[in-house]
Amino acid sequence: MGKSESDQLVDEIEEIRLRLASTVDELVDRAHPKSIAQRSLANLKGHFVDAQGSPRFENIVPVVAGAAAVVTAIVLVRRLTR
Repeated sequence: MGKSESDQLVDEIEEIRLRLASTVDELVDRAHPKSIAQRSLANLKGHFVDAQGSPRFENIVPVVAGAAAVVTAIVLVRRLTR
């Protein structure tokens, strides 16, 4: 004997409720500040280190050079204004 329409509807509603609960749980986890910080750190690390753990010099060198240029500019400005 097959399920009645109302039993099928109840089953379908329960499946939808379970999927919705799972989706809400995933969204709560993704919006949690700790999760956001972990993802951001992983993205930043991925920019400077490849999957094997080797440094990506093509990304590191410009950052170091830019930082050195800023420090040099600050030192020069301070010397010229004294």
